[in-house]
Amino acid sequence: MLDDLEGRRTGERIQILRERRGLSRPVLAGLVGMSESWLKGIERGTRLPPRLPKLVKLAEALGISDVAVLAGTDMELTNGVSIPLASFSHIPHAAAPAIHEAVWSPMLRPPTSAPDVDALRRRVEDAWRLWHGSITHRTDVGRILPALVNDARAVARLAEGDDRRTANALLVDVYALVQHELVWASGAEIMAVVADRGMIAAQEADRPLPLAGAAWTLAMVHRSRGDNDGALDCVRDAADLLRPELENGSPRLQAMYGALLLNGALTSARAGREGDALRYLDEGRAVADRLPAGYHHPWTQFGASNVAVHAVSIRADLSKSVTAREQAQQIDPDTIPSRERRARLHVEVARSYHQRRDHSAALTWLQRAYAICNDSVHYSPGAREMMSNIVDKGGPMIDREARSFAQVLGLPV
Repeated sequence: MLDDLEGRRTGERIQILRERRGLSRPVLAGLVGMSESWLKGIERGTRLPPRLPKLVKLAEALGISDVAVLAGTDMELTNGVSIPLASFSHIPHAAAPAIHEAVWSPMLRPPTSAPDVDALRRRVEDAWRLWHGSITHRTDVGRILPALVNDARAVARLAEGDDRRTANALLVDVYALVQHELVWASGAEIMAVVADRGMIAAQEADRPLPLAGAAWTLAMVHRSRGDNDGALDCVRDAADLLRPELENGSPRLQAMYGALLLNGALTSARAGREGDALRYLDEGRAVADRLPAGYHHPWTQFGASNVAVHAVSIRADLSKSVTAREQAQQIDPDTIPSRERRARLHVEVARSYHQRRDHSAALTWLQRAYAICNDSVHYSPGAREMMSNIVDKGGPMIDREARSFAQVLGLPV
């Protein structure tokens, strides 16, 4: 598959890989926060090859795991040495090793304590509230997650009858939280294990809702490694599973169905499939309109406000920065109950300005996002990449402020 890249310039390699993925030039340019004319110049060789930070972003958008694949004959970048994308996209987190241990543990000896399914339910609910309510949600959840994983696995193993199915359904929710926590801090192997363990627990629960929840997590893992088709297959299969239950289903079940649709919308947008993205988004909005006023799913946060936030993200992914900002202007942040999602909205607005090279506005919105939820900026590869670019390209007027904020995020300046 890589033979046609031999002897090619960097721009030619990018164009070949872009066309192979079925991405238009405007979509790929938008995904890396640049203009179509910039990408056209790179591909045609009328501009100098992109610097390493932007090359990393291109590799991510093209689903290339080795940045060196993009380095052509006009770049003395790698000297034949592989540069894994993971070395740039993973952000170390102090809690990760203990969470890894809890997930990997074979648990050969049976737990000795009696199972308490109700206590486990309360702990899982509290953990998700902490995730959505803390200004340092990754840090705070990271402290409690190893014990929660161990105890949830133990309860699911010891419980019997209907309690066992309920415990496994709760374990699905725990593995979803692990995926949220580790997505930017760990490699593909552990994320695949987390998704697989979640699906096994869902099969033990043998109920539509946990099966759909496990599929939602699996779709996220597929998308994070660039397998958009695999992600969409999960979304479609899980939505088909829930659809017959919708008429008489609980708000939680209907909201999970809606969350699957938003998952499909975001995945389609990142694959450059605008029509599919907008169709999924419209279907998700219709589901949200049928929910009780103010309802939000406990962990996906699906509800009317989350549909609005996704509408901004999807427009930004499709390189429609003006439309993204117009969508954002219609949202009252106070209607978003999740602090993490509120901060994400501000990061997406920053991205829409960054796509237009308005570095000052992008910096302002990233700072606002950080004030709402530190960890939503500190542990976001997209936000960190924006800040690196702002420091590099922002100019003298904002240089001191940009460098100071970059240091807060632990970025080299």
